[in-house]
Amino acid sequence: MSSPFPLLRLPRLALCEIFKSLRIGEKIKLSLCSKRISAQINNARLYSQKVIVDLAWSSQKIRVLSENHEDIFKISVRFNYEIVNKPNSIKIVKGRAVSVISYNKGVKEYWRNHQEGFLTAVRYLLKMFRCKISIDNSYYNIVQLQPVISELFDLQLEYKKLTIRLNRSEDHILLFNQISSSFEQVEDLTISSVSNPGFRPVFTSWPQKITIRNSYWFTVEYLLTCTCTTITLEKSYLRNKDLKVILKKWKAGGFPNLKCLTVSSPYFRDNGEQILGVIQTDDGSKKATLRTRGRGFEMSSHLGNNGLDVVLKNWKAGGFPSLKYMFVESQRITNNGVTILGMNLLELRGNVIQTDDGLKQAKIKTDHGRIEMFVTPL
Repeated sequence: MSSPFPLLRLPRLALCEIFKSLRIGEKIKLSLCSKRISAQINNARLYSQKVIVDLAWSSQKIRVLSENHEDIFKISVRFNYEIVNKPNSIKIVKGRAVSVISYNKGVKEYWRNHQEGFLTAVRYLLKMFRCKISIDNSYYNIVQLQPVISELFDLQLEYKKLTIRLNRSEDHILLFNQISSSFEQVEDLTISSVSNPGFRPVFTSWPQKITIRNSYWFTVEYLLTCTCTTITLEKSYLRNKDLKVILKKWKAGGFPNLKCLTVSSPYFRDNGEQILGVIQTDDGSKKATLRTRGRGFEMSSHLGNNGLDVVLKNWKAGGFPSLKYMFVESQRITNNGVTILGMNLLELRGNVIQTDDGLKQAKIKTDHGRIEMFVTPL
C-alpha cells in the first residue's frame, strides 16, 4: 500500500512548478482539499495559467476555459439545496458551509443563496488564476445578475466578451449607466437590443470591438467618437451621406484604431456615386477596401503577403508586445508570389515561430485569403 505524498513539504519553487503543470480542474479540486493547500495555490497565482471565466447564469454554471478552449472545467452553482442531506460533501468556502459534489469535468456547489454562491465562486477563481470574464446577460434575470456584474467591474477585471440587452426596463438602463464608463476593460462588447425609443445610451469609454444589433439609435455622431478597432452595426439607419462623413474623417487620419467597419442598413442606395474600391488616407500611411453586401457596407484593412511579412518580422523582433491573437482576412493573401518569412502560405500553415529573444512563440494557421496567429509565452 502506497503512503501519502507530503506535497506541502516541498520547497516553494517546486510547488509552483507542480501547480503550473496542473490542468484547470485538477487545480480547483486540489484547492478544495484544505485551507492550507488553497493558500499555497493562491500564493502561486502570478505563475498560473490565464483563463476565461464564462458566467452562464441561466444554466447555473461557471465555465473556466483555457485561452485556446482546449481545457474546460464547469462549476455548477445550485440554489436552496438541503446541505444536511449530503453531510460528507460539505466544504467551507469563504466562511460558509457549502455542499460540494465532484464529478469528472466539474463540481457542483449547493448554496442557500444563489447570487452569493456565484459571487463567491468567482472571487475564489480570481485568487487562483489570471482571469478574463465572459458574460451574456441577454436572457438572464437582470435584477439577479446586476450586483454580480457591477462588483466585477468594480474589481477592474478584463472582460473577454460581454453581451448586454437593453430594453424598456429601468434595471437594464441602470446597469448600462453603471458600467459604461469602464468599457475599456472589455475586449468584445455586443449590445443585443434597444427597444426603448426614449433611451439613448451614453458612451464615456469604448471596448476594443463592438457589435450592435438593431442599431437604429447609433447615429453617425456616435460613430465619429468611437475608438473601437472593429465596429459592426446591424439594422442601422445610416445613409449614403453618413458614409461620406465617415470616409472623409478616415481619409483625414481619423479612426486611428479602426481595422474593420461593417454596417447593414436598408437606407443605403446605389445613386451612381462612386464610394467603393480601394482608398487611402491623405498621408498615404493606410489603405482600405470598401465593398457592399446587399444593403450592407464593409470597410477593412487592405493587407497582403507583403504586409504580413512586415508584421510577422516586426513581431519576431519584439514588436506588438501585447498581441495574443491575430486574424487577418484579405483577398490579397495568396499562396503565390511574395513569401511570408521565406515561406508561401501552404508552407507557413501549422508552423510555430518564435520571437528573436525566445520569450514567445506563435502557432500559425492559414487558408486561402486568411491567416490566424495564436501567441503564447515560453
